Amino acid sequence: MMNFDEGAIRARGLTVRRGDRTVLRGLDFGVSPGRITGLLGPSGCGKSTLMRAVVGTQAKVTGTLDVLGLPAGDGALRARIGYVTQAPSVYDDLTIRQNLDYFAAVLDPGRARRAARRETVTRAIGDVDLASHADSLAGRLSGGQRSRVSLAVALLGTPELLVLDEPTVGLDPVLRRDLWDLFHRIAAERAATILVSSHVMDEAERCHRLLLMRDGEILADDTPDALRARTRTETVEAAFLHLVDEANALQESAR
Repeated sequence: MMNFDEGAIRARGLTVRRGDRTVLRGLDFGVSPGRITGLLGPSGCGKSTLMRAVVGTQAKVTGTLDVLGLPAGDGALRARIGYVTQAPSVYDDLTIRQNLDYFAAVLDPGRARRAARRETVTRAIGDVDLASHADSLAGRLSGGQRSRVSLAVALLGTPELLVLDEPTVGLDPVLRRDLWDLFHRIAAERAATILVSSHVMDEAERCHRLLLMRDGEILADDTPDALRARTRTETVEAAFLHLVDEANALQESAR
């Protein structure tokens, strides 16, 4: 069990309301540093809202949410967090390298740093396997390639925390495997914490720990092996369905 006081992300009573609807319902959880935590659940369960709360861009958040020892949204966290949204954030009329040059300059301004920025940009492009397309216009890339450019942008500052909102959507199986290999290298070699969301349950097997979500609540917080053992199932997907059925049965009995 993770020590809450040592977590890279620590939430207590985390609640988000949107109009009359409660999107996140009093969540209590922690994310261990230097590990890959998967945030899994069906579309619309609140994964993206939770990630926006973690990076400090979500409105109407109540409860306690600390990130890397500071309140979520603190200005000092900007350079310490890499965030990749579902919609790739790139400029279509710039090449991959020009996109990364621009964002690198924003992160680390100053002419004296140009040589170091070039090295950082080249490394980030190589990390996402786009070296052969570095001079291609972003507007001519496939959806999967654009997603990888966004990931490269997030890797520019060697962040301590990477927040990845469904980064493998639309990618072929080989590229998905390669990206997960990259995530594990980042966690191991750079001691970075990674929070990655997905609705593809087989990706859960690649995570060190899982937060399984449904309807704005956390159904389970455990390792893949422990979840399978607890539910006596062979896959995380089967474990998730078992927990959903269990929760439904409890709701029915409470009526």
